[in-house]
Amino acid sequence: MGALSIWHILLVVVVFAVLFGGRGKISSLMGDTAKGIRAFRDGLKNEDPPEEAKKSLPQDEKDSARG
Repeated sequence: MGALSIWHILLVVVVFAVLFGGRGKISSLMGDTAKGIRAFRDGLKNEDPPEEAKKSLPQDEKDSARG
């Protein structure tokens, strides 16, 4: 019972093939998750500088009187 037989190894190989295979649902799910994380990180890196953000906001008469 302590040693791995050929059946144990084959079972492990089959499970890995199903989970991480080319058309497995988990591999596509992990790929989509990685794309989402990468897009989030790129969004954080490409934040607008404060000068450009101020230019894009409309100026109200009230705002200009306060500051």
